[in-house]
Amino acid sequence: MAVVLGLLFLIMRSLLLIISALLLLCVASCQSSESEIGKSIDEAEKLMQARVDSAMAILDVIDPSELKSDSLRAKYVYLKAYGHMRQNRSMIADSLISFACAYYRDKDIVKDIRSTTAHAWYKFWVGDTQGAINMLDSLVNLRNVPDSLMVHTLRVRVLLGAAEYQGRELIPLAKRLQKMETDTLRQLEAKYILVSAYEYAQELDSALMLNDELMHFAANNFMGDRHFIFAIEHVQILTEMGREEESDKLIAYIFDNAGKDNGASDCLHLQSAMNALNTGNIENASRQLAVADSLALGLRHHDDAYYRSYSSLLHAMIDFKKTGRMKLAHVNSLNNRQRERYNRIEASQWESERGALRQQSRAMALKAQNEHKTVLILVVALVALIILVGAAWILHRHRQRERENEERAEALQKMVDELKSAPIVHPQDMKNAESLRRAMLQQLGIIKMVAEAPTEQNREMLRKISSVGGETGGELVNWGNVFELIDNLYSGFYSKLRSKYSHVLTPKEEQIIVLMIAGFSTKEISVITSQTTATIYVRKSAIRKKLGVPEKEDIVAFLRNDSAI
Repeated sequence: MAVVLGLLFLIMRSLLLIISALLLLCVASCQSSESEIGKSIDEAEKLMQARVDSAMAILDVIDPSELKSDSLRAKYVYLKAYGHMRQNRSMIADSLISFACAYYRDKDIVKDIRSTTAHAWYKFWVGDTQGAINMLDSLVNLRNVPDSLMVHTLRVRVLLGAAEYQGRELIPLAKRLQKMETDTLRQLEAKYILVSAYEYAQELDSALMLNDELMHFAANNFMGDRHFIFAIEHVQILTEMGREEESDKLIAYIFDNAGKDNGASDCLHLQSAMNALNTGNIENASRQLAVADSLALGLRHHDDAYYRSYSSLLHAMIDFKKTGRMKLAHVNSLNNRQRERYNRIEASQWESERGALRQQSRAMALKAQNEHKTVLILVVALVALIILVGAAWILHRHRQRERENEERAEALQKMVDELKSAPIVHPQDMKNAESLRRAMLQQLGIIKMVAEAPTEQNREMLRKISSVGGETGGELVNWGNVFELIDNLYSGFYSKLRSKYSHVLTPKEEQIIVLMIAGFSTKEISVITSQTTATIYVRKSAIRKKLGVPEKEDIVAFLRNDSAI
């Protein structure tokens, strides 16, 4: 408790320091010297990697017109552009990044690489994707650059290469990125891009093998969404290899396991139409495409440009197969994607003009701050008061919870002492069935009380209580005793469950089911079984499938209605 209180006081002190800094900034805003602005930019640079939003908030209050030296101007421009790239925001207004690139070239390797990466991303935003790729290639080929500095640049290069459907050229870059990434999810993304690169290079056997590896990894690690994505990719690779029958079987498997209304059902029917077209079944292709169009209308509404870029081509090919004629309507539809690109360039130019206007408005707003300095100080002081009151309330609530936890711990310790000192009483020696039931409910209540407040002290107490009736094997509870409680309280439920489903259920799944029957919540179950809540949800889904519980029916209600249980 002392440690927690110390942390809370430290947080309150930090808040006071931040508020004091803001007050000083308000008082001196109209008289900021270039050195003070430089300190703010340096602070933003320190925060950029770990807290990009905080860094950008510092930069947003700086008036760039006050930056006189080239060094400060270059650093400000570089950090703004790099921050926009990190936040995945529009970079249309970052045209001055070329100035920062020229300034840092051969001066500072870190700023040189990061500013050039930001410049390449700016080129992509304004429609010069090839220019962006060329610029990034010059960076990724540099020698003696640490992986920690190069990884983000290589990541951007690989993403742009995938966007341009590069194949053989992208393969070594994606492999290099895969080795360089240290985060598991990032490695999966790099492997997935490598699959696409293999496809574009027509190295389909390699693509299929690597994607199969991704599917198994996602399945074994309960990554349902990613397993679904990799399965769809598998369908497409099989079609590309001319294995339409296998592709259709996998599509049927996906529908069986993910349902007919999954988020990619239109794309799956589109793939079925392509398979039918490849095998010469024009009628089935037309039928599957009609289903895909209907589903896309419901799934994607007006945001269906990506889907239409594929469906329009298939419509044109099917109509040509049927009639032997090419229609102008199909040509226009296929040309929409190019027209949308031109529209994006025009929108970018318009956004650039708006950015310039916003820059002017910001400069005027900064000058107007001089007149509102007093009001701002009052507002900051009010916010400080609210924060301090809130911190005091949090501190009070925390102390109250600590007292409650201590009371629980004392109660549990008393129970441990009573259980250790009490003589052994067999169930048959109890006065009546109702007394036995109350005793069992009390034991179950102790477990539930710990699950509601799972402090380390409470957990240790529960282990001591559970070990009175036998070893727990490192678990929080003695599961043999828990199963016996459930049998006695719920008419032999556990024994019946084992009799009927022991061949399909794992021990962990049996533990979850008996706790559900006893009324434990998902969070409480996760505490008692020492698993995360996400794992409990995954296991519940597995239980639902194994027991054949309908999707909309409650598992507990289903088991209670089961005549065999």
